[in-house]
Amino acid sequence: MEHPDKVLGPLLEHIQLVLITLVISLVIASILTVICMQSEKVSGVMNNLFSVIYSIPSLALFALLIPISGLGRTSAIIVLTLYNQYLLLRNFTTGLREVDPVVCEAAKGIGMTDMQILTKIRIPLARKAIFAGIRLAVVSTIGIGTIAASINAGGLGTLLFEGLRTMNIPKILWGSVLSAGLAILINRVLKLVEDRL
Repeated sequence: MEHPDKVLGPLLEHIQLVLITLVISLVIASILTVICMQSEKVSGVMNNLFSVIYSIPSLALFALLIPISGLGRTSAIIVLTLYNQYLLLRNFTTGLREVDPVVCEAAKGIGMTDMQILTKIRIPLARKAIFAGIRLAVVSTIGIGTIAASINAGGLGTLLFEGLRTMNIPKILWGSVLSAGLAILINRVLKLVEDRL
């Protein structure tokens, strides 16, 4: 508590990393979801591809990207975005496909286009699955983001790694508590937003 800069700096870096990753992930996942909704085959290929990527340990994926994008935040954002696609795409497509086909047929019968059915019927009815995917992606990004400190991406992982290297218990505790607290807080905020909607 006597050195707030040593805690607040990494915390703000971590929040920034999570927000940037989440925005990029949502944009890409939205585009891929629209593509996947047009074809079951494409959807299967995409889900299989991202499930394979998700199964690769984060440290290994960081190491693979270092020769391409170097050390630092860029590599971390690429890896975290790739991981998020598995969580987001799977939840988005599943939620949209579980909407009652009778409702979609009725919407088509009154002259709605496929895009109108997607934006005005499917998305509102699939809200729970969509928010579940976003909450999973946020919690996953916060957790894996701590490991990104190993490639100089900053964040709360720097506290943890410094603490482990020097056996500094307060740093280890602050890194752990803030990381877990951030995940719980953001998850709760998103749940409140979902309930309000």
